[in-house]
Amino acid sequence: QDPKYPAENLLSEGSVRPWLGCPQDRGRQLSVELQLERASPIGYVDIGNCGCAFLQIEVGRSSWPRDQPYLTLVPTVTLMTPDDSKMGRNRCGVRMFKEGKDRSEEK
Repeated sequence: QDPKYPAENLLSEGSVRPWLGCPQDRGRQLSVELQLERASPIGYVDIGNCGCAFLQIEVGRSSWPRDQPYLTLVPTVTLMTPDDSKMGRNRCGVRMFKEGKDRSEEK
């Protein structure tokens, strides 16, 4: 991850700060694990995109055995087309996921 834009930015309430990969790292995947204080229903998730082509959200419980796989909350979705990615277009936007629905909203 980029030291200027760490995963902790995902938890900031006061301002919108991105979580980004390190520019020198040509890895194709970033992942973060967040733990809530208690089990909570998730009715919706809003994702602000900053140059990500694909997204998948998985969930689990800390009480599960370590070898139990996470459950998919949001299956892999495309946030940028290959052409958009190559040309640097549509890098920023918002995707809203609600129970049983995927609502796209570009900003």
